[in-house]
Amino acid sequence: MELLDRLLKYFSLDLGIDLGTCNTLVAVRGQGIVLNEPSVVAVRKGTNQVLKGGQAVGWYAKEMLGKTPGSITAIRPLKDGVISDFEITEAMLGYFINKVRGKYNFVRPRVVISVPSGITAVEKRAVTDSADRAGASRTYLIEEPMAAAIGAGLPFAEATASMIVDIGGGTTEVAIMSLADIAVCESVRVAGDDMDEAIINYLKRTYNLMVGEQTAERIKIEIGSAAETEGEEGSIDVRGRDMISGLPRKATISAAEIREALQEPINSIIDTVVRTLERAEPELAADLVENGITLAGGGALLRGLPTVLYKATGLSVRVAEDPLTCVARGTAIFLEHLEEWKEVLENDLDL
Repeated sequence: MELLDRLLKYFSLDLGIDLGTCNTLVAVRGQGIVLNEPSVVAVRKGTNQVLKGGQAVGWYAKEMLGKTPGSITAIRPLKDGVISDFEITEAMLGYFINKVRGKYNFVRPRVVISVPSGITAVEKRAVTDSADRAGASRTYLIEEPMAAAIGAGLPFAEATASMIVDIGGGTTEVAIMSLADIAVCESVRVAGDDMDEAIINYLKRTYNLMVGEQTAERIKIEIGSAAETEGEEGSIDVRGRDMISGLPRKATISAAEIREALQEPINSIIDTVVRTLERAEPELAADLVENGITLAGGGALLRGLPTVLYKATGLSVRVAEDPLTCVARGTAIFLEHLEEWKEVLENDLDL
């Protein structure tokens, strides 16, 4: 087995995959991130039959969300960070892996996949089975907060506490790490998707206006915030369907209204951070006074989030460089140190 691993190391294109609820990122050992596409697949309605051609997966499929004819359905096969549809996830992974491998398809790649820290053994097995069927020669699992910490450049292997808050699409991972292991961790299934859902529900209640997922996401990105920001916050024209007349119309929504809509999911994330800190050993807590909190994931880009976290914890809060790609970059770095780290992290991997 050791000889096989050496051969795979030199002849295969090892891949690190951030298998996210919203987006899937693929990194190649020594090259960095080479693919970043939505985790969306187009299938024939009522079946698991994926449409033929590249337009069935990723960006092309996301454009179909909410706009498909009666014979086609665009779906997201992961929910809350875990696989909700095994067959479609397998097809999606296979498409992404083959797209990245290209001319290197004569050897099956070793693959490191990030998974939420709170998932069950059955859910972990679903991920490894999907990757194996999609073309991986050997699959390793790494917990998302560990991958995010590596990608953010935190000194996770040193005898000092590092804290990461990774806010993705389906889950928020909060972890305190020291000596290359997780000391305290909590995973909550409240994240970016819940913020989008909160905006959709607010517009229904307040304006009797029905909007889709993509519109809600655009509103969150353009004017969403967790705290009041300096200067003029502005507003946005939102187009959707009137729930009373059934006709298309638009409404003008202010940033303050969207901030109000986002309070519930944001408060849930803050509560998770505080609970995690309360469980930390005193020496780790003492380190965090100096080291602070690092934010990663797409949710880290929400305006004002560092401010509300600072007010709730009293700790300094910084956003990691390019937070959207932290987990994927972490899997790529892990691949480069696979031989030395896989024993240290054996409990976190499905070897």
